[in-house]
Amino acid sequence: MIPTGEVLNKGLIVSVQAPWGSPMRDPGVIASIAEASLRNGAVGVRLESPEHIGAVRRRCPEALIIGLWKCTFPDSSVYITPGWSEIQAVWSAGADVIALDATERVRPAGQSLADLIQRARQELRAPLMADVDSLQNGLAAAALGCDWIGTTLYGYTETTSDRTPPGLELLPDLRRALEPSVRLICEGGIASPGAAQAALNAGADNVVVGTAITGIDLQVAAYCRELTA
Repeated sequence: MIPTGEVLNKGLIVSVQAPWGSPMRDPGVIASIAEASLRNGAVGVRLESPEHIGAVRRRCPEALIIGLWKCTFPDSSVYITPGWSEIQAVWSAGADVIALDATERVRPAGQSLADLIQRARQELRAPLMADVDSLQNGLAAAALGCDWIGTTLYGYTETTSDRTPPGLELLPDLRRALEPSVRLICEGGIASPGAAQAALNAGADNVVVGTAITGIDLQVAAYCRELTA
C-alpha cells in the first residue's frame, strides 16, 4: 500500500538487504528487521528478492514495500530488476513499487527499458522507481513513465565510477526539472542522520538508508579493518 504524499514526505525508507553467504540473508531475519524499522518510524522498506518481499508482506501486511531483484547476466552490467521476468516476480511477491535500473546501459538479452516500463504500467499497473546515475537518465525515466526517481546508481555505473555517493549534487537539478508529482529519492551513501537531512534540503522527497542501519556484515567488517590497521 502506498501512503499519501503527506505521510511519505520527508520520510525514511530503510533498505533491508543482506549479501549472499550472510546468516542475515534469511527471510525471517529480514522480516524482523523490516518490522523493527517500521515500528520505529520508517515510512517504508526497500527489499531485494521475491522471497524477502513475500516474507515481509506476510509479516507486515500494511507496509510500503519497494521491491527489486538483483540478478546478474554475462551480457550486461545491469543487475537491479533487469528484465521482464524479474519485474513480474517482484510484483507477484507483493511489492507496492518496483525498483529497476533505468540507466542507459545495455540490458540482458537486449531488452528495452522503454518496453519494460510500458509493459509494467499497462499489464501490471505497477508504480515504478527508476534507479539512475545522472540527471539525463532520471529525466528520461520520468518521461517514460516512472513514478519515483532515485539516485541509487550514482557512483556505481561505468560513467560515474569516479564519483562518490550520495549524489547530493543531482538532487536540485532533478527536482527543478521533474514534475512535482514525481517522487525524488536520495539513495546510496547516506551514512548519518545529518547526511539524510542534507539530502532533503537538496530537494529529495525521501531518503533511503541501507548499510548504515541494516548492513551488519559491512559495518562490522569496516570497524574490524580500522581497529587492526
